[in-house]
Amino acid sequence: MNETAVYTSDEMMTVAAARHIEDGKVCFVGIGLPSEASNLARLSHAPGVVLIYESGTMGTRPDVLPLSIGDGELAEKADFVVGVPEVFAYWLQAGRIDIGFLSAAQIDRFANLNSTVIGDYDHPLVRLPGAGGAPEIASSAREVIVMLRQNPRTFVGSVDFITSYGFSAGEGRAGHSGLGPTVVITDLGILEPDPSSNELTLVAMHPGVALDRIREETGWELKVASRLETTKPPTTEELMILRDLKGRTAVAHSTR
Repeated sequence: MNETAVYTSDEMMTVAAARHIEDGKVCFVGIGLPSEASNLARLSHAPGVVLIYESGTMGTRPDVLPLSIGDGELAEKADFVVGVPEVFAYWLQAGRIDIGFLSAAQIDRFANLNSTVIGDYDHPLVRLPGAGGAPEIASSAREVIVMLRQNPRTFVGSVDFITSYGFSAGEGRAGHSGLGPTVVITDLGILEPDPSSNELTLVAMHPGVALDRIREETGWELKVASRLETTKPPTTEELMILRDLKGRTAVAHSTR
């Protein structure tokens, strides 16, 4: 491990998320950082991971990162392709997805996610893209990894709208088959729900990040684990694999 390697906060997020993916797991993957993390895991410590994208590409092994869930690269490299209804009904809602990735515009202390509106629902300040498959992922995946950049606009005391359910204070996950968000990975650290209260608790800080800064970037009084750890920085190998993947992607997309 090379702890003096220079890396970006996004690379730290991606590596931290990839490390949470065990070999052989079935992952429901989104575009962006979740796609980078999942494919980094596949190309490093978890070669047997099964990647499923919402468009119905099953067991795909793309050579480059897709531009969208409908990218032809995903279908060309997949074991097989099914319709979107089958992805949700037979795979996700039937409990066959081990890990689902989610992001959002807002998250609260109980990991409820908002990707619908900012402000009042009928008269919003901003109308966001909406739910897509996120509510089903949050409800039915065996566990959920959330990836978000941490700031007060995103980490809020109360979300303006619950698009994807996390936990309720004192109520847990009644009516939902999956465990919900088991980890929230940000550009500053790692949070996990408290086993008793389900409130998100800071369990690790990324190297070089001060605790006071993490508190400042959180819109509620942040709980901190009694044994706060420091995330292991990306290794030289992890960075090499990730950067090679992104480099191939940039070349491939520039020729389209």
